[in-house]
Amino acid sequence: MKILLIEDDTKTSDYVSKGFSEAGHVCDVFADGRDSLFQAQREAYDVIVVDRMLPGLDGLAIVRSLRAARIGTPALFLTSIGGVDDRVEGLEAGGDDYLVKPFAFSELLARVNALGRRPPVREEKTVLKVADLELDLIRREARRAGQIIELQPREFTLLEVLMRGEGRVITKTMLLERVWDFHFDPKTSVVETHISRLRAKVDKPFQTQLLHTVRNTGYSLHAPR
Repeated sequence: MKILLIEDDTKTSDYVSKGFSEAGHVCDVFADGRDSLFQAQREAYDVIVVDRMLPGLDGLAIVRSLRAARIGTPALFLTSIGGVDDRVEGLEAGGDDYLVKPFAFSELLARVNALGRRPPVREEKTVLKVADLELDLIRREARRAGQIIELQPREFTLLEVLMRGEGRVITKTMLLERVWDFHFDPKTSVVETHISRLRAKVDKPFQTQLLHTVRNTGYSLHAPR
């Protein structure tokens, strides 16, 4: 495999790149965040191994930028930042795996090999559709039956979460986490208020209801059944 190693600690990068080479892989090493991002965009790699703390641009920003550019190369964070929240943050930024320093090279190699065996990631949709409702994630534009629907940023995110979960029940707790980044119950009606505003825009002006309340559970957005 062709591996991009982004690591600013020389001892670590020398040790890891040597191990990859001995295992039969080709390894390019970069220490600067911005230079490595340009390299990852310019050349195709099978796996990217990236530290989080880097000069120029940190590892999270690198992976987020790659995912925003629709580059789905598997990325493994190799870092000394190992708290639960840190690992979650890395995975939610677009990372595929997370290994904390100090580490055993045999484990790192096994994880990299596993990532390399994964089938190519399908290109993520940029336009979500449910019945006659469309959400353009690039233009940040919503339409129903061809009519533009003006949405506030939070309403747009709320609709995106509901459309990605088409046909499934999305609970209030899930919405609080994904739309507001709340990991606790704020004891307010913020979800209900925004659902009401969203329903007034995407449902009420039209004949067919798409956004449904599932009593005592949450909400579901789906085409007529």
